Amino acid sequence: MTSSSPPSPAEPDHNEPAQAERAKPEGVPYMRVIKSYVLRAGRTGPGQARAYEQFGPRFLLNYDANQPLDVAAAFGREAPLIMEIGFGMGGATAHIATVRPGDNFLCCEVHEPGVGALLKLVGEQGLENIRIFRHDAVEVLDHMLPEASLDGVHIFFPDPWHKSRHHKRRLIQAPFVNRLARHLKPGGYLHLATDWEPYAQQMLAVLSAEPLLKNTAAPDSDGYVPKPGYRPLTKFENRGLKLGHGVWDLVFRRV
Repeated sequence: MTSSSPPSPAEPDHNEPAQAERAKPEGVPYMRVIKSYVLRAGRTGPGQARAYEQFGPRFLLNYDANQPLDVAAAFGREAPLIMEIGFGMGGATAHIATVRPGDNFLCCEVHEPGVGALLKLVGEQGLENIRIFRHDAVEVLDHMLPEASLDGVHIFFPDPWHKSRHHKRRLIQAPFVNRLARHLKPGGYLHLATDWEPYAQQMLAVLSAEPLLKNTAAPDSDGYVPKPGYRPLTKFENRGLKLGHGVWDLVFRRV
């Protein structure tokens, strides 16, 4: 994916989702103003290409705007469904799926090398609880998942779009948060993480203003939660922490 914004202080090792605007495509009945990604350049390596061939048929899902996803059939079981938007190179995703084997993880990413990297990890580690859409998560939400169908949503280190004139491109905006909240089951959670404090502050304000969500942070806290144990530290995050850069986690629940 390509971006004009500089890297954040502790830029993670996965492809970061972002918000952007686009014109109305032919055949689409309305204009979509939110996308969960910005395309960045990247090269698919031979190992990732082999993973596509070997594991893609089993773990990649086909996007179909006219066919809701049969989750039980896709995963071969009934289990809590967690959606991850923008998993980058998939290291954190594979870790979380490993430590939470009782959950199903529906992962959306458009970055081809990242999808190949996660497929490679899935194959190497024998992970059965991951399925992947190489497609815009917004369209998956709108056309393939009904409301109140998700037990959780993960969005880790979305592009902060540092410059003020680019803030409108940030993924975490009120309309998108409302869309996510409506897709959560009552009691389901939304977990966001960022290493850019101004974006953390915006995230907190936007989520706090959504009436369908309630902050799980302690009342006497600053609104953020300690890093949940299932979310691993990336190497870039570790480097940033050693340099004194912060990381902010937010966990809100659907009321």
